[in-house]
Amino acid sequence: MATAMEIASVDATTIDESLYSRQLYVLGHEAMKKMSNSNVLIIGLKGLGVEIAKNVILAGVKSVTLHDDNPVQLTDLASQFFLYKEDIGKPRAKTTAPRVAELNSYVPVSVLEGELTEEKLSHYQVVVCTETSLEKQLFINEITHKRGAAFVAADTRGLFGYSFNDFGKEFVVVDQTGEEPVTGIVASVTRDAEGVVACLEETRHGLEDGDYVTFTEVVGMPELNGITPRKVEVTGPYTFKIGDTSGFGTYVSGGLYTQVKMPKILQFKSLKDSLANPEFLITDFAKFDRPAQLHVGFQALDRFAADHNGELPRPRNEKDALEVLALARAINDRAAEKAELDEKLIKELAYQARGDLTPMVAVIGGLVAQEVLKACSGKFHPIHQYLYFDSLESLSKDLKLTEESCKPTGTRYDGQVAVFGSEFQKTIANARYFVVGAGAIGCEMLKNWALMGLGTGPEGQLYVTDMDSIEKSNLNRQFLFRPGDVSKLKSECAAAAVERMNPDVHGKIKAFQERVGTETENLFDDTFWEGLTGVANALDNVEARKYVDRRCVYFHKPLVESGTLGTKGNTQVIIPHMTESYSSSQDPPEKSIPICTLKNFPNAIEHTIQWARDKFEGLFRQPAENVNLYLSQPNYVEQTLSQGGNQKEAIESVYNFLVTQKPTLFEECILWARLKFDELFCNEIKQLLFNFPKDAVTSSGTAFWSGPKRAPDPVIFDASNALHMDFIITAANLHAYNYGIRGRVDQEYFKDILKGITVPEFVPKSGVKIQVQENETPAPQSSDHDGLDELIKALPPPSHLAGLRLKPVEFEKDDDTNFHIDFITATSNLRASNYAIALADRHKTKFIAGKIIPAIATTTALVTGLVCLELYKVLGKAKIDDFKNGFVNLALPFFAFSEPIAAPKLKYHDIEFSLWDRFDVEGDVTLQELITLFKERHELEIQMLSCGASMLYSFFMPKKKLEERMSMPISRIVESISKKPVPPHVRALVIESCVNDREGEDVEVPYIRVVIRP
Repeated sequence: MATAMEIASVDATTIDESLYSRQLYVLGHEAMKKMSNSNVLIIGLKGLGVEIAKNVILAGVKSVTLHDDNPVQLTDLASQFFLYKEDIGKPRAKTTAPRVAELNSYVPVSVLEGELTEEKLSHYQVVVCTETSLEKQLFINEITHKRGAAFVAADTRGLFGYSFNDFGKEFVVVDQTGEEPVTGIVASVTRDAEGVVACLEETRHGLEDGDYVTFTEVVGMPELNGITPRKVEVTGPYTFKIGDTSGFGTYVSGGLYTQVKMPKILQFKSLKDSLANPEFLITDFAKFDRPAQLHVGFQALDRFAADHNGELPRPRNEKDALEVLALARAINDRAAEKAELDEKLIKELAYQARGDLTPMVAVIGGLVAQEVLKACSGKFHPIHQYLYFDSLESLSKDLKLTEESCKPTGTRYDGQVAVFGSEFQKTIANARYFVVGAGAIGCEMLKNWALMGLGTGPEGQLYVTDMDSIEKSNLNRQFLFRPGDVSKLKSECAAAAVERMNPDVHGKIKAFQERVGTETENLFDDTFWEGLTGVANALDNVEARKYVDRRCVYFHKPLVESGTLGTKGNTQVIIPHMTESYSSSQDPPEKSIPICTLKNFPNAIEHTIQWARDKFEGLFRQPAENVNLYLSQPNYVEQTLSQGGNQKEAIESVYNFLVTQKPTLFEECILWARLKFDELFCNEIKQLLFNFPKDAVTSSGTAFWSGPKRAPDPVIFDASNALHMDFIITAANLHAYNYGIRGRVDQEYFKDILKGITVPEFVPKSGVKIQVQENETPAPQSSDHDGLDELIKALPPPSHLAGLRLKPVEFEKDDDTNFHIDFITATSNLRASNYAIALADRHKTKFIAGKIIPAIATTTALVTGLVCLELYKVLGKAKIDDFKNGFVNLALPFFAFSEPIAAPKLKYHDIEFSLWDRFDVEGDVTLQELITLFKERHELEIQMLSCGASMLYSFFMPKKKLEERMSMPISRIVESISKKPVPPHVRALVIESCVNDREGEDVEVPYIRVVIRP
């Protein structure tokens, strides 16, 4: 647990970056080190307890201890994924421990048996209670609160759940958001009582009131520069105040500001005090009054259980529900602040009290596990102090639920039957669902589906596809996989894992290894899609999501969509004829770095990392590919010249790699690297300063090197400088790889070779064009530009190089032995040294250059749980206002839910339609029949018809061609244009049309689907 005294002293524990790589980009090294000093006790090993344990163990705390001496019961299998039927009667914790321990070899898992005492509890920094009576929670919390240890309590009851935090009297939050500190360039600072800072060129500062910043490189106000944080008062999107600067110097130029994360100290009340005076985190503002109601309701359930030997109310039993309601009234009457009880809500809570739903367990389990990690590390803002959550909308209003329909059936699904009834369980079992992707979200999805019994009925079926194989870094959050699965196919391993969880899935799940796309429509054909109940996306790229979305729209299948980014997650529901589709809206494009900034004027480490990434491609991949094309394609030179652009650069790269820079020995690769060092970090900078000296001014008289333009300095090679040697070693080895030459890494050998290398003196060139603005147009290239003809003549004929092929370097970020990230790190940091930009370590460089998506198991679990709560609604045929799209940020923590956007409506004549509508035409009709059908049935005059890129018909086509096509079936016209038959798996053709309405006006109408095969 993070206290004020412990923040400064962190054990420098080694972290396995190959395992935790994606999580490290969420939590950071410091938080991970603190976690590795924390011992966690988890009490209660039913579904919620094991979900929390799973997430905490994957995250990598010091140790996890489990406590639950109760015997396994059949009902536990509803959500406890590490218990099986043969375990019934065995102690829960002892049975679970060895299985959950397999998740992470770095986290020892033990079992604590017997009564809990103060001495036993004293060994843990965090204690988590699930399935624990309020009386016992109060006893445990009294001990933890006195010690300053963290205490978390949580439970789920059907579609209801809650969590409670007590992190002690003084808990330090080191970083409340986890976001990268905001930085920016200063344009001016006033010298007065307010100290108004203006940002450069109307650039938003991104700060909020109460933030703190430090300054560097401010000219004229030396008092600002330093490590003293200054509190910000925001005055607008481009300006902020920092307080009195009247005693400072006068601002001249320059300056950078950087946000400083300031620790925040939180005081937590004990459970005893919080019961009487609760503080709630609102998760759904449409239900802002629910937390107070449920706070009373959960206490009433605990009192009921205490009066009935630990038994909760029976499903849909009116007598038990009324008793809970009476207890709730009594508790409410004694409360300091009375809530106006919603009796229907309290009774519903009683009805569902024995419900055990794996989606709810996933939501609360992911949430609570993140709170445990916050307690261990001080990273992110904890819940203060109660959170109540429900998903009552998941319960279809059409279900006729009675005590009889919800009574136990003697199966593992009784926890679900208690909430939804036995008939709805059959609906779940007979569903046919397809999950696209078996990564982190895919694994969690399949786990939830297996425990729900989805697809296990006579008509049910599950499908999963993923073309990737398992890597070590996947094991940190894709919990269905184990170290022995590395290099195996994800889809097959995931399917096998959930079959072990629930044998009912055996024979009901089919794993594919193919990508879902246009190239596999013969596999995932019309029959496949038409047979589905619905689809869930578990993908990590937008294009694949859009493709699946298009197929779901075409086949009228519901789609549940989700994604995560570190502690952030989102869910979206796409329902036929109700909502817009995934593709109806899109995120704004990623900001790109201007070329002139990359080439000559970097001012942030992100600029130098991108520049280094481009150099990697330009030095080790593209030239080798150009050489191979030149050697294999007889017309390579002619094709290159015809493509435009900088032809000389491509031809020159071939010439250099075949003539001037072609090594035969590794020593020549070192020479190449040494010359490249001076070219990139010394000579190019000298040339830039020759063109624009440091005292240069623009035509308006302002300093050229000002604002975002930082004046650079050449870097002089020094063999004793580790950064310089990193560049030489990595560049030489990658150049050698291109030619199949064996490399070396021993520094002394390199230094001996370098001593014998003489680097030519640089002489600046006059008239060299430097791009200084983004909108400049490069000078046009000509075939004879700068000696291009002579260069082509000097190329050795391919026939003289028979058998030669170079090996292009394909960038791979996760191999720590291939020099790729090491080269980019060294190159970026040398470039940063040129421009006095703070350097970045390998970890940060890998994150930016590799475009790594940060990920953590807690967010994945919670988001997938939310998706499956929506799945209940899909199967229950809910109305649009019952569905919820969600956005969460576990760091803040923040929850937002909204009704899906309805599909926009268009109109022709008086007929409304949306993206879900189309004209269905049965049979391979002729063109004339199609035109006549639209004229007579729809009063629409077709002007043009197209199928993909093929124009089938237009009113202005030559008369002869029109006459030929009028009597031809649509499929024949398509085949005659494409010169190939319609593939046999294609049952229908999609035709786009331009039409006129009754008044002869152009109108937009749905597409046409012509069914050409039964």
